[in-house]
Amino acid sequence: MTESAYELFDRGRRFLATGHPHQAVVALERAVAEEPDKGSIREALGRALFLTGRWTAARAQFAKAVDIDPVNHYAHFALGLACERTGERTRALAHLKLAVAMEPLDEYREALDRLSA
Repeated sequence: MTESAYELFDRGRRFLATGHPHQAVVALERAVAEEPDKGSIREALGRALFLTGRWTAARAQFAKAVDIDPVNHYAHFALGLACERTGERTRALAHLKLAVAMEPLDEYREALDRLSA
């Protein structure tokens, strides 16, 4: 029996929650193949890729999540972090500023302040 996109997404999130990002990537890549226009799946895959050090791939997933859902403050925050890791400082600042404007969480402000310094 083939797993649904939701089942794969759920399994991927459980792998992330238990500290297994590599396994999460496998499940979430399969979920994206089933549902390529689901921002939540793209965001979770981006998180898993980021945690495995695959920052360029993570950046692409977060960018797609932002394209799908432009008001997803976490996706903007994560895209900012991934852009920072891949040397795109100006783009990183723009997305971190958007994340802070949408949801002024301490974690977002700290990342923006660190990059702005």
